[in-house]
Amino acid sequence: MGKVLAVCVSARKGIRKQNVGQASFKTDFGIEKDAHAGNWHRQVSLLAWESIEKMRAKGLAVNVGSFAENVTTQGIDLPSLPIGRRLRVGPEVVLQITQLGKECHTRCAIYYLAGDCVMPKEGIFARVLRDGVVKTGDAVETLDDAADLDPVLNSA
Repeated sequence: MGKVLAVCVSARKGIRKQNVGQASFKTDFGIEKDAHAGNWHRQVSLLAWESIEKMRAKGLAVNVGSFAENVTTQGIDLPSLPIGRRLRVGPEVVLQITQLGKECHTRCAIYYLAGDCVMPKEGIFARVLRDGVVKTGDAVETLDDAADLDPVLNSA
């Protein structure tokens, strides 16, 4: 089990996100007031603090939100999780992993701001299956089987 270190949003795509401490997640939409929200497969992005620390060890001045991630986690190996795996974030929100990493065709604004980008290799993307509020300090846990979910989500 891991935990949430930051919940970040931005008004535009391609820029660092700001830690807002908590945010409202909406089913099949994403995070309210975030530029990446919408009816698509990458509604929420997650990146582990351990990945950010790798970049800090290289001398980059990066922190939570620097790689445009919505949720910064600690203590959970995000890149090892398979597509389709469900995560409970906080007491209410359920996410389903839809993509591992992303292809960068050109160097994005994040690369130029941070000096490197770890999201293509270690970030994950998810869609929101269940509404709720996520805040800093909330638990993040994998849901391994249907017994962990209610019947409404089993059909999602």
